[in-house]
Amino acid sequence: MSTPAPPVIVVAPDSFKGSASAAQAAAAMARGARAVAGDAARIIELPLADGGEGTLDAMLAVWGTEPLTVDATDALGRPCTARYGISADGTTGIIEAAEANGLPQVSDVDPQPLAADTRGVGRIAAALLDAGVQEILLCIGGSATTDGGAGLLAGLGVRFLDAGGHRTGTGGGDLASIEGVDVSGLHARAAAVRWRIAVDVDNPLCGPRGAAAVFGPQKGASPEDVATLDGGLAHLARVLRAEEVAASPGCGAAGGMPLALVAVLGAVMVPGAELVSTAVGLPQALAGADVVLTGEGRLDSQSLGGKVVDAVRRTAAATTRVVVIAGAVQLDAAACRDAGLTAAFSIAPGPAELAGLQADAERLIEDTAAQACAALGLGTGRCG
Repeated sequence: MSTPAPPVIVVAPDSFKGSASAAQAAAAMARGARAVAGDAARIIELPLADGGEGTLDAMLAVWGTEPLTVDATDALGRPCTARYGISADGTTGIIEAAEANGLPQVSDVDPQPLAADTRGVGRIAAALLDAGVQEILLCIGGSATTDGGAGLLAGLGVRFLDAGGHRTGTGGGDLASIEGVDVSGLHARAAAVRWRIAVDVDNPLCGPRGAAAVFGPQKGASPEDVATLDGGLAHLARVLRAEEVAASPGCGAAGGMPLALVAVLGAVMVPGAELVSTAVGLPQALAGADVVLTGEGRLDSQSLGGKVVDAVRRTAAATTRVVVIAGAVQLDAAACRDAGLTAAFSIAPGPAELAGLQADAERLIEDTAAQACAALGLGTGRCG
């Protein structure tokens, strides 16, 4: 009788918010799998993210590179230091926009939704262009801005002009005064690279489901501010001749940041989890996998609509068993089967307080991974 080939196990989780980063969760799952499957097993660690908070760290962990920093400005134009990343081969750069225009950076002052802009994100992009990357992955969650991406382009040298030919501001409250766009000063490489924007919502730019109406209040916008912002975004779309872009799903993400980038630079919007999984090579890793362990803080119906678990289950071959490990599992067995999941396990060993689970998350993730692998028959049948 021939000896079975050692199993190929891919561990590809999102972060467990407030408990473990994606890289920490992946390492814990790998330890648990190794304890059961043995040293002969091939275990591939691919920490993932959905394009929001933590995406930069997840990508750096997979690339094996360190974060770089650049002098930028926050959403209110104050100096700040922002991190960004470049792949080991130097071809791909990643920006987590909230490093410059995020809400936490301006939480020390009263909200200024009409003034906030994305110029600082443009400064990060300029650093990547200067470094010679061929592709920029732009992750835009957590923004304090509603400027349609105008500030970002201004940070790359574009001038926005009023009816008299004078430079305008690029905050959300300035958009209605823009009548012309001068791209003569645009960074020389800005239009030559490939831009992919990670979005995790399907909102259009304007209207009742638009950037201002849905997300503006979270950024401190009053009803009057929302009306101003919505009108300004619609006006900017007309000036850029990008009404069709404005109506597309996802253009309302992060205060409409995709608008100017798609219209001027030909950027492409991509679901965040799909962008990250493609960039780190998940399809290739899963091609020969027997099992994939994925997970996040909470497995529920939203997990199947564009999040990391969704990307993993859609990428895995029909013969690959997909197991979810989560802090809380809110899908029953039938829902898991319908979604193509082999099984889902909560890390909670019993009734527990959230604080306790968070404090001991890595050990619990490791133990649950061992339990799952033993249940799948990947080792001796005994828990690791």
